[in-house]
Amino acid sequence: MDATRRTRLANERTYLAWWRSGLTAFAVSIGAGKLVPAVSSGPSWPFEALGGAFGALGVAFVAFGYVRQHAVESALARGEYAELRDTVALALTVIGVLLGVGTVLAVVLGSD
Repeated sequence: MDATRRTRLANERTYLAWWRSGLTAFAVSIGAGKLVPAVSSGPSWPFEALGGAFGALGVAFVAFGYVRQHAVESALARGEYAELRDTVALALTVIGVLLGVGTVLAVVLGSD
């Protein structure tokens, strides 16, 4: 019983971590899409595009956090384990790497 309670509490913390990641992506979205173009002398569209992409990533984090939390709770109720699919982990990793590279390129190429 204690192990199940600890697992459920860990699942709640993980759900909140998905939310924190989503909120962080939203903050980066505002910074990249609105703040950087306001203080930059270069073209604003690359930063606005990155801001939109970071915003979409934030939505994905929050939505997937709910899906994952629900899957783990359902598996716990059945006495099973809900593994994180490799495709999801790979997709989020690829998106993160692409956004990181895009940000570096926009900063380097956008500087005067």
